[in-house]
Amino acid sequence: MSTEQTGPTPPLADPDPDPDATGTPVGRRLVLGMVGLGAAGLLGAPVLQRALETALGAAADKDPTGLTGLLPNGGGFRYYSVASSVPERGPADYRLTVDGLVERPAAYDLDALGRLPQTRVVRDVQCVTGWRVPGTAFEGVPVARLLDAAGVRPQARAIRFTCFDGAYTESLTLAQARRDDVMVALRMQDEPLGHAHGGPARLYVAPMYFYKSAKWLSGITVTDEVEPGYWERLGYDVDAWVGRSNGRDDAPTV
Repeated sequence: MSTEQTGPTPPLADPDPDPDATGTPVGRRLVLGMVGLGAAGLLGAPVLQRALETALGAAADKDPTGLTGLLPNGGGFRYYSVASSVPERGPADYRLTVDGLVERPAAYDLDALGRLPQTRVVRDVQCVTGWRVPGTAFEGVPVARLLDAAGVRPQARAIRFTCFDGAYTESLTLAQARRDDVMVALRMQDEPLGHAHGGPARLYVAPMYFYKSAKWLSGITVTDEVEPGYWERLGYDVDAWVGRSNGRDDAPTV
């Protein structure tokens, strides 16, 4: 975490100040007090940041206009939802289904997902609107592992992802979904994924613009062709590689 210095550090008091100098010398106790306050602020910053993100996420969850996405947030994220409200789910009622063109359809609760081997990816998060959050860690289950467990049928070509907000969908080709940096994320920045960030589980597609990383993931359906997702039906690129799509030239997140 970086801090912004708004001015030079005040000097310690001169033991024999120049009587002709203007102003009052700053005492040692004041300087040490200021340093102490700064240290306390740094120690408290992660807690305050999480509180801010939670508050903004809750506001966005009840704001169908999307205007809360314009609010500044020290963590760098902006909060968007295409639904007027999204129910919260947890260990008691969360389920992720894997179905479609598979031999063994399955449903996973959070405990089952957490027991599977996990992977960790640290990349920049890049939104197609321009903002970027550098060095963001995500942890979860590779989508490829879930596909292998289900047994993908030969005619399969793509994946359709659905969400428990009841509105958002996404898609990937089968090859894209099998990348080792595409996962069902359960943790972000070394903490369980909160509701505001799409928890308890979301899709995370590291090399693509963030709209591909669908929040509140509830379904993985194997299909025989790509079905454009929510934003793609409104004109966004289906293949959303950072820096190579949507008319943008952002630096890749790899």
